[in-house]
Amino acid sequence: MWDKKEGKDVAPGSFATGTGYASTGQSLPSSGSRLVNIGQTIFIKGELTGTEDLTIEGRVEGKIELKDHNLTIGPNGKIKADVYAKSIVITGEVLGNAFASERVEITNSGVLKGDITSPRIVIADGAQFKGSVDMDKGASNRESRPAQRPDQMKPIQPVSEAPAFKNVMPQPVHGNSAEKAR
Repeated sequence: MWDKKEGKDVAPGSFATGTGYASTGQSLPSSGSRLVNIGQTIFIKGELTGTEDLTIEGRVEGKIELKDHNLTIGPNGKIKADVYAKSIVITGEVLGNAFASERVEITNSGVLKGDITSPRIVIADGAQFKGSVDMDKGASNRESRPAQRPDQMKPIQPVSEAPAFKNVMPQPVHGNSAEKAR
């Protein structure tokens, strides 16, 4: 039940760090929340949900949902899933749609083949992206703005013909400049 690693006890419910192992309990200096790593040799098929920041170096197929947390796809990460997170950073490959409440970033080595829905996006020079972008700020911002009623909307005025172009006839062309020189 207790593993020894370099003279330190590893408690049940946490995992030893290293390639191929998940690791919990690492604190982020700024937010104080925990960070979980999924190593290169890990393959997950199905739905992945959580309430911690996550870094994926392995493969995931299915759905990833970390609504209020950050998701990082490492350089060795290969994802075939729709991903939902507060912030998404893609350094590896993602085949699926990215939905972020704050931002999506594709680094210079990142690949995203799918649609992005996020209020902010960053696509670095050299990144690969194929899909569409929806930068809608979300329903919460729509609810805070007063809705326009149809009686408040003003119709668009038709474009009038510019007087400079009225009754102008094209001038005939009389040969080229070589013929005029003769």
